[in-house]
Amino acid sequence: MITNNHVKSFLRGIHLEDYKDDTNHLPIKRFPFAPLLILPFNQHIGRPSIPVVKQGQEVTRGQMIAQADGDFSVALHAPESGIIKKLDLVPTSTGKMEPGVYLQSYPGSTQEVLEGETCDYQTASPEDIVKAIRDAGIVGLGGAAFPTHAKLIPPKDEPVDTVIINGAECEPYLTTDHRVMLEQTADIILGIHYLLKATGASNAIIGVESNKPDAYAALCDAAKQDQHIKVEEVNAKYPQGAAKILIKALTNREVPSGAHTSAVGVIVCNVATTAEIGRLLPRGRGIQERVITVGGPAIKDKGNYRIPIGTPLRFILDTVGVEHNLSRVFLGGPMMGNAVPNLDISITKGVSGVIAFTEQEIAKADKVYQCIHCGYCVDVCPLGLNPSKLGLLAQAQQYEDMVDNYHLKDCFECGSCAFVCPSHIPLVQHFRVAKSMAKKLKAIQVEKEKNQKNQNKSAA
Repeated sequence: MITNNHVKSFLRGIHLEDYKDDTNHLPIKRFPFAPLLILPFNQHIGRPSIPVVKQGQEVTRGQMIAQADGDFSVALHAPESGIIKKLDLVPTSTGKMEPGVYLQSYPGSTQEVLEGETCDYQTASPEDIVKAIRDAGIVGLGGAAFPTHAKLIPPKDEPVDTVIINGAECEPYLTTDHRVMLEQTADIILGIHYLLKATGASNAIIGVESNKPDAYAALCDAAKQDQHIKVEEVNAKYPQGAAKILIKALTNREVPSGAHTSAVGVIVCNVATTAEIGRLLPRGRGIQERVITVGGPAIKDKGNYRIPIGTPLRFILDTVGVEHNLSRVFLGGPMMGNAVPNLDISITKGVSGVIAFTEQEIAKADKVYQCIHCGYCVDVCPLGLNPSKLGLLAQAQQYEDMVDNYHLKDCFECGSCAFVCPSHIPLVQHFRVAKSMAKKLKAIQVEKEKNQKNQNKSAA
């Protein structure tokens, strides 16, 4: 169903140069298969998956090689047909070595995808769909890598009436969602029907930023006969794609501090995730690849590529070519993505982009000055927080005060505050450290209280 309302938006935020013109017109291309894949078992928020293969075992593309460990975990599938070279520690984007598997590809393999038990949304129960999504290893492909099936099981006292499909893609350089909306429109619509059936929601809203008029038109055409699906334009402003921000823009519902989106009857799902649900579940397949934007000034053969999970970053850069003065590589966009510690890591499910910069774009570190209380950070914070005060409390190591009185946990680290700060204060880094320290202090406090109770019981 098409809507003709004005473009939806939200308060505050920032207008960024989007740098999308280099790749937003380029169709998705299949990337070459690497001779060796590196697959960490921890590719999602929650417990790492548990291996079900052994060293030396032959596997077929699409075969499950690690199963979910509990309700907050998902399966992992072989992105290529080959042989399990070894189960060992593997390099990750955190800079740490973590458990994983090295998969050596068969050079002569046709790389056909193994198919399994199909799941038809029309005949499947909501529980069947949730299980199928979990078994397919599907997580949020927008970057968070939150297990999708867990999102579809809200608390019983928080019924969901609306599913929002996030097609904002507000990060600079990234165009993977844009191309998916153009090229996998039917998969998206089908994926929405799975989500509606799984959640019991009665309607869905696809939010598309106004700088993607072709995607908006394609989705409007695909949904014009479906009264349960609306397509809405949202303002091209950063960070429009954040879940709470998008909910406010599209429904005028405000998610309470510390609450999940289901508290206001809404579930938000990334558009690429939705497309994978519609693509994989009817065929009984697991996710073994994803669409990724490979771009930035340092990349020669820019584009949107369907890349197998586990493909080494070094292999990607060697294949597309890089400028001689390559300086920094980000996984994800430059605002919320992370600069990689080395090139030996691999693509995981949550990686939406490989964006590379030369020395020319990466300015030397600016000198950090004291906060001048200009208020720019307060003006742009999409959640109405006070980044200036939070930054000062972080420097004073007043972590509990930040959490208890200034809503630190609500911050999703979009980086808008640091972007506009004239004193070049690395606010996001301060907040990340503060969250980590607050969590450790809380754990220490809980342990102390536990020990005290045990001592009291012993004394009694």
